[in-house]
Amino acid sequence: MEPPDNSTKDFLSFLRGKRRNGRGRNSFTPTHEWIAEQQRNMVEYQLRCRGIVNERVLEAMRQVPRHEFVPPEQMKDAYEDRPLPIGQGQTISQPYMVAAMVEALELKGTERVLEVGTGSGYQAAVLARLAAQVYTIEFDPVLAAAAQERLAHMGLANSVVVVCGDGSLGYALGAHYDGIIVAAAAPEVPEPYLEQLVEGGRLVIPVGSLETQELRQIRKVASQPVSRFLGYCRFVPLRGERGWKS
Repeated sequence: MEPPDNSTKDFLSFLRGKRRNGRGRNSFTPTHEWIAEQQRNMVEYQLRCRGIVNERVLEAMRQVPRHEFVPPEQMKDAYEDRPLPIGQGQTISQPYMVAAMVEALELKGTERVLEVGTGSGYQAAVLARLAAQVYTIEFDPVLAAAAQERLAHMGLANSVVVVCGDGSLGYALGAHYDGIIVAAAAPEVPEPYLEQLVEGGRLVIPVGSLETQELRQIRKVASQPVSRFLGYCRFVPLRGERGWKS
């Protein structure tokens, strides 16, 4: 990813300062015991009890420190069963939605995966524990720079490549992918995603109106899409050439 410009650097400095200042007497500082309990409860009561059965996915969700991917004022609620704002008008998806979408990719550990919509970098960190190589593309340069810094700090710089660009076009430079996961709602399935999948590859994407969408798993079979309905959902709009027009 290109080095952040001055405006992005200023915003990142603001976020770092906010994190440091947020550790004062009125701030919430998670303990190791609190983190372990929250992660265990999230996995057992939000994921396993609601049908997430893949043990590799459950373990990855347990390992990734979700509280480190939200703003300080949201940290206490990081493991709650709901999306949370992360700035720039974007959100981090609820834990169940992340787990359900990742499980639908059917990863074994050897795959190359593209994530569209990096956000805070949380889902990319989960994917990094399940696939061999992760590319993640983010439309917003501020979020992309912050996610890249956060993932590098966690030692994931080699396994996760952060790109700032139009994710509605996929990312041709990293293609082809065994799986593509889209964390934003598309009005229809963008053709570049299917073109950038390997034969037998899986695309997981919310498709529909701005108000509500269908979450679909689309498998590429004989170069044709074979779709499976996973449930209803509501995501922020996919931006870019093949996304929603602002």
